[in-house]
Amino acid sequence: MARERRPARRLRAAALAAVLGGCVLAGAATAPPAAAHPGGHGRPPVAYAALGDSYTSGPGIPAQVDAGCARSDHNYPSLVAAERHPRTLTDVSCGGATTAEMWRAQGGNPPQLDALDRHTGLVTVQIGGNDVGFGPIIETCARLAAQDLAGNPCERAYRASGRDELALAVLRTAPKVDRVLRAVRARAPHARVLVVGYPALLPDDGGGCFPQVPFARGDFPYLRDTEKRLNRMLRLVAGANRAEFVDTYGPTAGHDMCQAPADRWIEPLRPAAPAAPAHPNARGEAAMARAVLDRLERGRG
Repeated sequence: MARERRPARRLRAAALAAVLGGCVLAGAATAPPAAAHPGGHGRPPVAYAALGDSYTSGPGIPAQVDAGCARSDHNYPSLVAAERHPRTLTDVSCGGATTAEMWRAQGGNPPQLDALDRHTGLVTVQIGGNDVGFGPIIETCARLAAQDLAGNPCERAYRASGRDELALAVLRTAPKVDRVLRAVRARAPHARVLVVGYPALLPDDGGGCFPQVPFARGDFPYLRDTEKRLNRMLRLVAGANRAEFVDTYGPTAGHDMCQAPADRWIEPLRPAAPAAPAHPNARGEAAMARAVLDRLERGRG
């Protein structure tokens, strides 16, 4: 038991350094050799399982094929499968999922880890945003904005205790994601495992766009940095579990909620394209699919 606790302490310490110290890792560690490879381009087809929350499932994007989970047939797992031609695609992503839904049913959706077995050759996982509290954060910041439109009332509220509560929420999510990835590896020991990060929701330069996105001006850079912390944590935990991290933030920067309808891949709180508020539209899902496909093409390492 002592041998199990020491790595966990090291992981938490490393996550703390990444989240609060802002370290940026150069890349994910390589995955162990696998018995099979993702299909496509002359490779033998494998079974592909997609796990995740609403950023994976694609709520509101036509056509919705699972109303209970707000799952689209044009989400990025479906687009990756259309390109790579796996033997099977088991997409169990579900809107509102947290890391807990990897082990428990969510309405009619079974525990997401049940999609895996020793024959699974490719797994994508995009989880952690709901554990941190994406939805309540957006609601809180939109409500507080009226107090000080030129200031940072949301940041002040989350720092009122003397600690950055959102940075701590990201830190507390790290061991939960670690547990998910260890379970993925245990159930699908031969799979290539990709941890998919979250796309750019707000302008990377810290600029705002009230009232299109109803946050106070000074809260935009704070919320941008919170998402970057989440992605750095996911990259770190992926590497600690010999999984590969897929950066979707970089490829979607400049296509955030503040952009004009023709340019944005993430819809604002009042969507103009078919999508859920503050979620990728069809172009955003396509951009994440390209990022996954690019990672698969590069191979491990």
